[in-house]
Amino acid sequence: RVHGGSFLIVLMVEVVVVPRNFRLLDELEKGEKGFGDGSVSYGLVEQDDILLRNWNGTILGPPRTPFENNIFSLQIVCDETYPTAPPRVRFITKVNLTCVDQKTGEIIQSKLPLLARWRYDNTIADFLNDIRSQMTLKENAKLPQPAEGSTFF
Repeated sequence: RVHGGSFLIVLMVEVVVVPRNFRLLDELEKGEKGFGDGSVSYGLVEQDDILLRNWNGTILGPPRTPFENNIFSLQIVCDETYPTAPPRVRFITKVNLTCVDQKTGEIIQSKLPLLARWRYDNTIADFLNDIRSQMTLKENAKLPQPAEGSTFF
């Protein structure tokens, strides 16, 4: 019994940490099978990448935005710290978003909500969807966009 007649309840929660490769193999399977409405997709750059490190991502521009009917390609690197730390992500397709460094195409982690508050259970699909949601924001819809087909590198 705690002061004032209230009870203090302590919950013990067991967290299961899945090994990195098992986690990434699960994400790869979901990426290959497809999920959601198909507006984002991802997979390994090379199928024989036993470290599951280098990935490609694709985002279809959301309807009724300046990004509609465009396909955006991204480079994703899941180093040995993933999924404890977020992957490194950069656009290949040139795009003007407030969360993208306009010189390199890299996602500025502090400006993308999901990457800024990354949790172990976040996935590649989660951050691709978060980037896509940034395309629907007014501040990004107002930005001038590069010529279609241009790339960062």
